[in-house]
Amino acid sequence: MSRPTHYCVGRDILYKRISMFLNIPLYGVRKVDVVVLSDRDIKAEIAAGRIVIEPLCEQNVQPASVDVCLGSNFRIFRNSTHTSIDPLVAQEGLTESIDVPEGDVFVLHPGQFALGTTLERIVIPDDVLGKLEGKSTLGRLGLMIHSTAGYVDPGWDGELTLELSNVANLPIILHPGMRIGQLSFERMSSPVERPYGSENLGSHYQGQRGATPSHVLSK
Repeated sequence: MSRPTHYCVGRDILYKRISMFLNIPLYGVRKVDVVVLSDRDIKAEIAAGRIVIEPLCEQNVQPASVDVCLGSNFRIFRNSTHTSIDPLVAQEGLTESIDVPEGDVFVLHPGQFALGTTLERIVIPDDVLGKLEGKSTLGRLGLMIHSTAGYVDPGWDGELTLELSNVANLPIILHPGMRIGQLSFERMSSPVERPYGSENLGSHYQGQRGATPSHVLSK
């Protein structure tokens, strides 16, 4: 169904005002809508080398996302040696790294929070945005895979750190290699000026491998 004429006219006026205010071209934003990539487009972007997911299992490509798997590295908080968490202060030894041997599992207890990682390395171009969400099946069991960090910036390169929480009243067994979440992609109206990882942007987690602890929050 076509949009009402008054909507299109109002939108055009808004774009012109934004362009005049910022004194920059809008790169034809009126012609390119922000869209979620379909499986067809995701495969095309991967084939072109613009989106990288390695290793990639073809069966993990869903209608509008790609399933990602759980890696074997985790981080847990050392609450026996730290009495509190201060985001503005560097706290050495706040977390402890745990590598789960092949064939073993990681047990996430009720109310426990731990960091995990995706098995896959993800690379995203400067005109695509990634969004990480949990799997419905796991959500119904009480497993949350991120608290706030579900946003994957354009220009990202690295594994994704997972913020694992068990909100159920029973322990949840996590098997490295299991499907843990799904990553969707949105094509942006134009390439970003400064992709993630650009100089002076403060991209602390670019190129990360394994469950990566938090950096000190800038004031």
